[in-house]
Amino acid sequence: MSIAFLNDEFMPVEQARISPLDRGFLFGDGIYEVVPSYAGRLVGFAPHIKRMQQGLAAIGIKHEWSLQQWRDRVDTLVQRNGSGNLGVYIHVSRGADTKRFHAFPDNIAPTVFMFCYEIPPSPTTDASKTKGLRVNTQQDLRWQRCNIKSTSLLGNVMHFQQGYADGYNESLLFNRNNHLTEASSCNAYIVKDGVVFTPPLDNQILPGITRYMLLDILANDGSIKVEQRVVSMDEVKAADEIWLSSSSKDIAPVIELDGQPVGNGNIGPVWEKAIKLYSQHKFNY
Repeated sequence: MSIAFLNDEFMPVEQARISPLDRGFLFGDGIYEVVPSYAGRLVGFAPHIKRMQQGLAAIGIKHEWSLQQWRDRVDTLVQRNGSGNLGVYIHVSRGADTKRFHAFPDNIAPTVFMFCYEIPPSPTTDASKTKGLRVNTQQDLRWQRCNIKSTSLLGNVMHFQQGYADGYNESLLFNRNNHLTEASSCNAYIVKDGVVFTPPLDNQILPGITRYMLLDILANDGSIKVEQRVVSMDEVKAADEIWLSSSSKDIAPVIELDGQPVGNGNIGPVWEKAIKLYSQHKFNY
């Protein structure tokens, strides 16, 4: 039985209850994060909480816990769930009102909910033991504030479901200008002639924590050149390698796009070098 956290109480997840008038339930009015933990070692905890606090501020939810207060509660939750390989889901909604009304209510307390679930061990860095992903492409039809990690994920869910129903692992999204944005639940990259390209952050793209850590690690190492710029879908189709990144995937190689092989159809050497660097340093954030 897993242990959850709800409004400063730890309890079996089956006993966690919120009001049906909670705005997170009615409107998806909230912010969330997922932090991976391997044997009690959290990955990117500080940047995850910083992004969550920025998201809460962006939508006007006031919550005053410090980084250390979040860390104390998350550490306790991980320990109470066995300190194995866990995904820690953190969810802050605006809270429960007395009615359903679109405008933000005054003087209600945010709802804070956290729980853990099992995740696979930290991904391997060996290309021969890594399964490449198959992805398709779709026009990005989500809302235009994708930089906010809102709990309102229906647009992402519909894109993911369309690809999943067709047998793909993920879906790469492109905007009206035929430019790559991201995937339905990941940031995206291409490699051409040894150089990594990824779209620059804007309102179309979530500022992924794995993305942030990867780009920082590669910049500090200096052996792999990275450019943040607009990437056309023609460039995506001509790429030598395509990668996806997220907290649950680390850096995942893509070997097939819309039924066609990416590059030579094998996992590429730049990915293998990058994932080794990432794995060496990811617990430092």
